[in-house]
This record gives sequence, C-alpha cells and structure tokens, in this order.
Amino acid sequence: MASSSPYKTRKIARPNTLEHRIYIEKDGVPISPFHDIPLYANEQQTVLNMIVEIPRWTNGKMEISKEELLNPIKQDVKKGKLRFVRNCFPHKGYLWNYGAFPQTWEDPNLIHPETKAKGDNDPLDVCEIGELVGYPGQVKQVKVLGVMALLDEEETDWKVIVIDINDPLAPKLNDVEDVERHLPGLLRATNEWFRIYKIPDGKPENQFAFTGECKNKKYATDIVRECAEAWEKLISGKANPGDISTTNLTVKHSPSRVSPDQLPPVPPNEDLTPAPIDPSIDKWFFISGAAN
Repeated sequence: MASSSPYKTRKIARPNTLEHRIYIEKDGVPISPFHDIPLYANEQQTVLNMIVEIPRWTNGKMEISKEELLNPIKQDVKKGKLRFVRNCFPHKGYLWNYGAFPQTWEDPNLIHPETKAKGDNDPLDVCEIGELVGYPGQVKQVKVLGVMALLDEEETDWKVIVIDINDPLAPKLNDVEDVERHLPGLLRATNEWFRIYKIPDGKPENQFAFTGECKNKKYATDIVRECAEAWEKLISGKANPGDISTTNLTVKHSPSRVSPDQLPPVPPNEDLTPAPIDPSIDKWFFISGAAN
C-alpha cells in the first residue's frame, strides 16, 4: 500500500544548507503540499494524509514553507542560521515523525474558546507515533488518536497524535487511552519534550492548555475539522492570507489556482549528499526538573 503513493519528492541543493528545498510532485508535476494534497484519504474521513517534515530522531527543524511558491519543505532559519532542536536528555531529536496535515490552517484571527489563544498561522501539526522512521516529504496515511494544546507565545499550537494506518499497532490504537496502554510513557514523554525543548536555547518552558492533558480522538477530530474549515476560507479568498502563498494547481474554486505552465520551472531532482553539520548538534542537555 505504502509503495504505491502517487507522491514523490524532488530535492534541490544539499540538505543542511540554506538553499535546500524538497518539493512534492504528483505524476512528475510539482504541487503544493499545503494546498494540493487532500486532507482526507478516504470517503469516510477516517484516514488522513499527513506530510512528514521531520523524521523521528533527527534535529533539523524542517517545515513547509508557507511563503514560497508551491510551499516546498525547507529548514527553518533563525538569525540567518539553520535551526536545529537540541537533544534534551534522554531524548534524541524529535520523538515521532513530525509534520502537518495538508489543507488545514490555524487561523491567527480566531481565538479558541477553550485555550483563549489565537491560532499560530500554520498548517496543523502532527506527531506520528508508528514504529517506522519516515522521510521529509513523505505522505503518510494516518488515523487520529488525540491532541495536545501547546501555548506558544500566546498562540494555540495544536499537536495531533496519529498513527500510520499500515503500522502493526494501528488496529489496536483507536483513541488516546489505547496509546497509554500499548505505548506506555509516550504521551508523558511527548508532553515533557514540548515543555522543555526550547530551554537549551535560553527560552522559558512552554505552557500547555488543559494542564497538558491529551484530549481524546473526538476532540482532536473536531480540531482537524475546524482547521480544515479555516483553510477553506484561506484558499477561497475569504480570509486574508498575509504572507502565505496560496498558489495551487487543483482547488477548483480557488482564485489562486494556476496551471503548471504558468509556474516557473522547478529544477530537476538532485539528491545530493548532506552538508556536514556542527558536531554540537549532537550534544545532550540535562534539564533539571525535566521528568516531573
């Protein structure tokens, strides 16, 4: 099932450089992973497409570039330097395959009634907890299990917990309590990781809504739906996109829809060896009180 994905990656420049980009293509044509991949992978809307940005155990903060044409995946940059997350003992990089749901948007103009904070202006974040390590630009089919609400600089930053439908454990995981039963400690580690991961960079602890509790599948599914409705407003021109590039190839009612020949050509796939990274990226940080 996984091998027959219609989506492929097109990699430009060397990984670990400012120029590196990963485009997603379908049938050889570059598309936008933000706008051109459907959120739901089946009619019942129980299986969702997820775009992997950051494979588990890695540190490079890769993300869909909202501002660039066709929204390729690139590494986040702070003060002109590539951004890596630190290893907070006992964790190495990210704990899950981290990525986003296509055709979702956390509307910065909306204040959520329960978190009392506005959306963070990004596609909805996803943590995939299956056993296989993904790759940047992979489109995985997943099912929703729960959601946490990080409060990041006065914005609500939802983290949806999902599992790849092809994972051996997937049939046994249907809601948040199943995660604790079959993967004991993972939700607590997830909460801890989000709380402390910016501390080595001199930032304070992150805060959570709902005292860090992971809300259940029903709650998470409602959040996904709300963010899909917000994206619908964005792509149909009813919400102000700000800096977001809404150019797409497939959304019929979108004023930003173009045909492939209207776009500048994307260079061919290069698949170059990664540039070396600073060895300090592998350093472990011991944060007191981390395991509360």
